Amino acid sequence: MKLINHLGIRYCNVNIGAACTALMKEVKEQLGTLGAEVSNQTNINMPPRVRMTTLYAVSQSLNGRVANTCNLSEDWVGYSTRYGDAAGDFSPLGGLTVQEVKAIGKELGLPIDLVEKTPSDGLCGKSDEDNLGFKYAVLDHYIRTGECEDPAIKALIDDKHQKNLFKLQPIPHFEFRP
Repeated sequence: MKLINHLGIRYCNVNIGAACTALMKEVKEQLGTLGAEVSNQTNINMPPRVRMTTLYAVSQSLNGRVANTCNLSEDWVGYSTRYGDAAGDFSPLGGLTVQEVKAIGKELGLPIDLVEKTPSDGLCGKSDEDNLGFKYAVLDHYIRTGECEDPAIKALIDDKHQKNLFKLQPIPHFEFRP
């Protein structure tokens, strides 16, 4: 809300809590009939996907477009929810690291407490860096230079990048060749 007010953005606030609760209840019941349970990842990722559905509903009703606000650092290691925060019609930050996004925020005169806010997905109660196991500054340096002083962190970054490359590629499809 602070950024919305600072920029004077027109907005509406749609509470998705009841929708998420109802949908999760149905998913749990149906998985139960299969002898399965809802995974932790499902619990974490369903709200961002419901939120994105809601953003598209509002955007379409206003003839707008949905901005994907993920940045290169998050995308590099897969720290985004496919069809959640990683969806959008355009991605203004997609080619910028966290450090570069912060520099732009400072240059634009955005509230410094928002620019320097500890990144958190707001879903699991931990910071992004706690979840990832490394600092964004280390990741950003590695992305831009290919250098990482700590071999264990380099291996962790490389592993996350390799495992999540599918999120950065177009949906696989059959290529018809007449």
